[in-house]
Amino acid sequence: MSRSSSSGSEDEDEGIDSYRKGGYHAVRVGDSFAGGRYIAQRKLGWGQFSTVWLAYDTVSSRYVALKIQKSAAQFVQAALHEIEVLSAITNGDPSNSKCVGRLVDHFKHTGPNGQHWCMVLEFLGDSLLQLIKRNRYKGLHLNRAREICKCILIGLDYLHRELGIIHTDLKPENVLLISTIDPAKDPMRSNLPPILERPEGNPNGGVTINLIEKKLKRRARRAVARISGRRSSTGGSPKSQRCLDGIDMKCKVVDFGNACWADKPFTEEIQTRQYRAPEVILRSGYSFSVDMWSFGCMAFELATGEMMFTPKGGQGFSEDEDHLALMMELLGKMPRKIAIGGARSKDYFDRHGDLKRIRRLKYRPLDRLMVDKYKISDSDARELAEFLSPLLDFAPENRPTAQQCLQHPWLNTRNLTQNEVKNEPSIEKVNVGMGNLQIKVGK
Repeated sequence: MSRSSSSGSEDEDEGIDSYRKGGYHAVRVGDSFAGGRYIAQRKLGWGQFSTVWLAYDTVSSRYVALKIQKSAAQFVQAALHEIEVLSAITNGDPSNSKCVGRLVDHFKHTGPNGQHWCMVLEFLGDSLLQLIKRNRYKGLHLNRAREICKCILIGLDYLHRELGIIHTDLKPENVLLISTIDPAKDPMRSNLPPILERPEGNPNGGVTINLIEKKLKRRARRAVARISGRRSSTGGSPKSQRCLDGIDMKCKVVDFGNACWADKPFTEEIQTRQYRAPEVILRSGYSFSVDMWSFGCMAFELATGEMMFTPKGGQGFSEDEDHLALMMELLGKMPRKIAIGGARSKDYFDRHGDLKRIRRLKYRPLDRLMVDKYKISDSDARELAEFLSPLLDFAPENRPTAQQCLQHPWLNTRNLTQNEVKNEPSIEKVNVGMGNLQIKVGK
């Protein structure tokens, strides 16, 4: 399956067109914010609403992620909404145990393009998307997938049951691993850039930061080569799995720019395409269960390395209709009551609950797909399908809650592998800093 993303790109720059009145704030390495408290180090990423920078907090002596919103009125409102949600999330979790990203600070910053709301967020590690890519789109060992799933469910349970918040855009890009290295203690050993003031005679800081990156990458390659040499004689699991040995799979749910209170949904258009629930496509209304559908899709992706649904439009049918067809091929025919019950049902279904333009469906049960295509063992596929199938129920009210999922037997089964017992140092631990500097920014 091909992979696509709906918000920004890790490989492309945001361009210069939006650096104008109402748009992005131009940041230079060494720029200070909030009266000198935060010093910009390098850009981490960007989205349609903001850029995100690695910054050094001179008060706490820690690195943080500084999210700088565009200054136009609509972006200001979006920032204030996100700050409200993040404040509730952070204030309700004083022990920092709920597996959700935290707001450290927020403030306004005035620049040539206007006043920009800024959010200071805790600095985390790679996204699950980067983890999947690093694993060459092969499925993670199920023990690792379980550990990640537990963290996501703890976060969702907190958001749903305790705060009444729906994330609405759960996907691998929006779950970040927790770095096992504290960059504040030794930023160079952890492959993070040093604390930089603005380089004299270099207003953009480009040459300086590029030299640092090249030096760090050379160091990382040498470390990787040493570890690979030690492993070449050990056998064990496939290379794509060995490179993940020793990584702590604890993670946090992040990016609440599209989140909403359950009693105040503000748009019908939610969720990134591949993780979108059927009731959102059909416009049947939604609640917490849309996050559970997205979580089910993510759990499948962690186990297989590929997205569960990658719909495409074709001759005579839309991307939405193909998405619904793919769902039914894997999960069975959609009940007529649900198929015809949405505001947009007539666009896709006839009065009998059959798709109008895609007639021939190739049904294949979820467990058989995992065995036949992804070579998961029969017993593992059966157990995983028993965990996933309720999450992917077409009836939203039938899907289990995050709290119920945490009690499921699949999450509480663990078989240690010989490779895990060895507990060798990992490539990612050596290179965690370079990975940390790639943060996906949502809409």
